[in-house]
Amino acid sequence: MISVKRRGAARLAAAVLASGLVAAGAIATAGPAAADDAPPGHSGVTATLGGLTTYDQAVIHDHGRDQKLGAGLFEMAVDGGGSLQTYCIDIHNPTQDQAKYQEVPWSQSSLHDNTDAGKIRWILQNSYPQVNDLAALAGKAGSGTLTEKTAAAGTQVAIWRFSDHADVDAADPAAEKLADYLQKSAQDLAEPTASLTLDPPAVSGKSGSRIGPVTVHTNAQSATVTPAADAPSGVSIVDKDGKAVAKDGKPLGTVSNGSQLFFDVPAGAEDGATSMTVQAATKVPVGRAFTGVGDHAKSQTQILAGSSESTVSAVAGASWAKQGAVPAVTAEKNCAKGGVDITVSNKGDEVFGFQLSGKDHEVAPGKSETVTVPVGEDQSYEITVKGAGGFSKTFSGVLDCKTAGSGGDSSPSPAPSAHPSPASAGGTGGDSAGDLAETGSSSATPMIAGVAVVLVVIGGAAVFFVRKKKTV
Repeated sequence: MISVKRRGAARLAAAVLASGLVAAGAIATAGPAAADDAPPGHSGVTATLGGLTTYDQAVIHDHGRDQKLGAGLFEMAVDGGGSLQTYCIDIHNPTQDQAKYQEVPWSQSSLHDNTDAGKIRWILQNSYPQVNDLAALAGKAGSGTLTEKTAAAGTQVAIWRFSDHADVDAADPAAEKLADYLQKSAQDLAEPTASLTLDPPAVSGKSGSRIGPVTVHTNAQSATVTPAADAPSGVSIVDKDGKAVAKDGKPLGTVSNGSQLFFDVPAGAEDGATSMTVQAATKVPVGRAFTGVGDHAKSQTQILAGSSESTVSAVAGASWAKQGAVPAVTAEKNCAKGGVDITVSNKGDEVFGFQLSGKDHEVAPGKSETVTVPVGEDQSYEITVKGAGGFSKTFSGVLDCKTAGSGGDSSPSPAPSAHPSPASAGGTGGDSAGDLAETGSSSATPMIAGVAVVLVVIGGAAVFFVRKKKTV
């Protein structure tokens, strides 16, 4: 058994309140001449946690304390259709009731600087539920008979040993042997690709031109593009050859991985802004991270173990003007530098001057600048970019770059609660429910004791798109 290690890992998620969409690390923006505020960007799949459904017991050892807790699979319902199965990768942090989750890259999760992240993906691909022949799995592990719940528990325990570097054992002997086998056999695999993202999520340019490109990255065979319902008349979405793929609020064709999209803004169009949504149906790749968003930013980080065909989507925005500076602003949390990266690009014909954190900056036409704004660990932030003529964009959220058990001092980690949630007491889990900790269910009862617990908060980003109308 490996010992507990106190190491920090970033659990970042861009999330958000504006227009009910979830941001995934970068936010679409409207320029100073925008006619309408563009919605925030988001990408991938969003889902609601249903609870811990297939599990058995585990025992965590921490500073002389032993505590039982439930270990196994969670289920999530995908917004728009589909279902997910996940394991926990943040053992000392509780879930929240019916928490909303967003698919994110490892860099925006507790796997941020975890050198064992690739081994977790190997475990997911080589154990239950991806391997559902339990007899064959038991044969490889030399564990003896495995049931769905003990296979799930053994898999979860092995994951915790890499995700949290926790000293944890499965209560069932067969599950413990499976955990040991997975831990010893795990190999380093690369991070899986996203189900769907748009890069960049915000572009700008001069009216009378094609503004972009915005590149589609997806594992789906095809995706549809839909322009915003209130897109200005005459503005369409075209591919690199100039063929319209969406116009007048309707999709006209499909796109695929690697497709480049442009906002085609006619000459003479009033200064303004709009957005597009790309949507597809696909299975989310095993090993993608999921973090809580919005009001559920404190809910423990999850990692994908299995997916049905699910609805995935991404949003990108554009702004334009006839003349002058035409900025696009995005924000992305940067755990490695302990702050938030604010990127300002300018596709206009004049210098864009702006203020950020009390300092003056300038971006020349055709250039961009990224500024990392320092933010304290577990601290909420509100970062505003102000430019000439009343330009203003504000980004807010919470920066969290450490798991709940990575404090670095000699004090014990928060202990799992001895009280079960209603869901933990039923379902397909093990018996002795009174010894189970809360690990994710339809109850808000925490897994971790509520006294003196430092809850790790997954970063959320509430994005407000404020712009001025520019008279011609």
